[in-house]
Amino acid sequence: MDQSITLKIAGKDFPLKAQSPEVEQIMRLAAEDVNARLAKYVQMYPDKSLEDKLALVCLNEAINMLSQKRKLGALCAEVEALKAQTDAYLSGLEK
Repeated sequence: MDQSITLKIAGKDFPLKAQSPEVEQIMRLAAEDVNARLAKYVQMYPDKSLEDKLALVCLNEAINMLSQKRKLGALCAEVEALKAQTDAYLSGLEK
């Protein structure tokens, strides 16, 4: 059951729906993070437009997401290699 929530980002209210309390919590934390990052850019670049500052927030988030995807891919490859080594070891024990 979807729950209606309102998140405030950059001073603007956004009515949204959360599929569960866990999703709602993540959405609220994400909005807090966006607002915190935006506040830093407001201080760093007082002469830039709000759109420019929000674009920098988006860019920063995209960079972080892609970095985490790469790390996850490397970890998945490591897990697969360890699984293959374990399987080979166990096969050797069976002989």
